[in-house]
Amino acid sequence: MEVTGVSAPTVTVFISSSLNTFRSEKRYSRSLTIAEFKCKLELLVGSPASCMELELYGVDDKFYSKLDQEDALLGSYPVDDGCRIHVIDHSGARLGEYEDVSRVEKYTISQEAYDQRQDTVRSFLKRSKLGRYNEEERAQQEAEAAQRLAEEKAQASSIPVGSRCEVRAAGQSPRRGTVMYVGLTDFKPGYWIGVRYDEPLGKNDGSVNGKRYFECQAKYGAFVKPAVVTVGDFPEEDYGLDEM
Repeated sequence: MEVTGVSAPTVTVFISSSLNTFRSEKRYSRSLTIAEFKCKLELLVGSPASCMELELYGVDDKFYSKLDQEDALLGSYPVDDGCRIHVIDHSGARLGEYEDVSRVEKYTISQEAYDQRQDTVRSFLKRSKLGRYNEEERAQQEAEAAQRLAEEKAQASSIPVGSRCEVRAAGQSPRRGTVMYVGLTDFKPGYWIGVRYDEPLGKNDGSVNGKRYFECQAKYGAFVKPAVVTVGDFPEEDYGLDEM
């Protein structure tokens, strides 16, 4: 093995361990002693410095040597950028022991105790009257939602079930069909119009999330807002889809 002189004060290496399944890329000073280097590795691999055995592997992942002189400098070994230093643990710990977060005891706190603390995000939001703790803003939002719902209800009341209609949604060409459902739904708030299109231009068969609102063939059903529905004398049009 040929060792070339290196003047850089630091070196970037990969760290692997018999305790972990992953590698970490880290940069260290070449002036560290091996004893000091082991202490820095403790937090990274979870093994006590006194229980570590270090092996040096080259860029080609071939074994070079052991780093076994505690008072020797890291730079005195043929450590170069891209090399790998493997930590063998002799503490008796098992592979993956420090990776299994399910074994870590979780800290829990009751809602009552959390409310009493003054250093939390919730207390900050309360003090600053932000988000859901802004009563004025929340009241305004509720009023606006109630107004939108009332407007949709008024629009929906003028669309009888069984009427012929034309749907003009943004970004879509006009689509004709028959009104099959008018009212509230479980899948989204507000009033919705269920339409059975004349051609398979829809998204469902009259049911959403397992709940049926009306009957039609697959891809013929759709739910749209009242604002995009116009009721009138709209005869069926032949879109030529059967010829595709």
